[in-house]
Amino acid sequence: MKIHEYQAKEVLRRFGVPLLAGGAATTPDGAVEAAGKVGGSLWVVKSQIHAGGRGKGRFKEQVDADAIALAAAGKDAPGAGGVRLARSLDEVREQAAAMLGNTLVTKQTGIEGKQVRTVYVEAGCDIDRELYVSVLLDRSKNQVLFMASVAGGMDIEEVAEHTPEKILKVWVNPVTGLGGWQARQLAFGLGIRGTAVRSAVKLFQGLYRTYVECDCAMVEINPLVVTKGGEVLALDAKMSFDDNALFRHKDLVEYRDEHEEDPSEIAAGKWNLSYVKLDGNIGCMVNGAGLAMSTMDIIQFKGAEPANFLDVGGGAGKEQVSAAFRIITSDPSVKGILVNIFGGIMQCDVIAEGVIAAVQEVGLTVPLVCRLSGTNAELGKEILANTDLDIIAASTLEEAADAIVKAVGA
Repeated sequence: MKIHEYQAKEVLRRFGVPLLAGGAATTPDGAVEAAGKVGGSLWVVKSQIHAGGRGKGRFKEQVDADAIALAAAGKDAPGAGGVRLARSLDEVREQAAAMLGNTLVTKQTGIEGKQVRTVYVEAGCDIDRELYVSVLLDRSKNQVLFMASVAGGMDIEEVAEHTPEKILKVWVNPVTGLGGWQARQLAFGLGIRGTAVRSAVKLFQGLYRTYVECDCAMVEINPLVVTKGGEVLALDAKMSFDDNALFRHKDLVEYRDEHEEDPSEIAAGKWNLSYVKLDGNIGCMVNGAGLAMSTMDIIQFKGAEPANFLDVGGGAGKEQVSAAFRIITSDPSVKGILVNIFGGIMQCDVIAEGVIAAVQEVGLTVPLVCRLSGTNAELGKEILANTDLDIIAASTLEEAADAIVKAVGA
């Protein structure tokens, strides 16, 4: 689960991470009120969407199609971005009004962009240097990894590809936690000196506590800034959580913004289905993540593209199978469906009954190929064969892939 910047900063404040004052708003007047509470004479108004590159993004309503494509590719385009300075309360209102309700396009949103429903108004500051730091799990070492760079404000992927020597890595033993010496190692590695070191150590230790105690998947600060006054502050914040641990964090679940999620993925979550929408036109319903990946691979190998990753799991019942089928058919880009089930714990006859029930409920307007193997496979095939539905049966995965690719004309 991802959350917005202003929500991430609320979490970080609990753990003593140094931040600037700020407030969220959903109306221009609310933005002015937030700026008034922050005080000062310089503010930053930030669009709140679940995507990076907001500062370089462009609002869809303000640019033409060519410029949208440029923005989606991360290139310069006319129009103001989703992060703007304001030097008066009137400017705060003006900038918030220009963002709220409009669609921001960045290289991470795709050309369709995302609608801005909230802005975050934050105090301005006198920046001396911009840095980068993130906290995540390194599964190869079974340790928490701090990844930092002097190239703050940039896409870390580009830094890793072109100047990997600028990335500093520090691993933390989960038994001992982040030691003060490791926090200082990070600070020194980033060129932080003098009184700023103490501020940096406090920030790094706060990030570590946040990551561990909130069961985060990732915490990213880009940019992390050093002010001319020697403070080290988290100027931006991205945070995501391990969905499997959210039952321990009811307060964090309240931060969930379903407007930022694909409706099909939300529906799948309610049925405990693992679903990810993709860009192809062949819908897939498979049991088991490994088999799902293999199914998508062979579809691509045959010259087509999968429309989704959908794992119904090992113990799905008839209702879950029907729900999965409804989710696939609700995607207008799907031109054909491949059901690929290996019956272990799951029984193929249950899958067959679920598919038939779903087809009878929602109708079948695209080709459907069904491959069943394993427990009760023959019974499942018999159930499908005894219906008057136009279902193409296949015995092997390759046969099934050939059939569905041919049927959709890919």
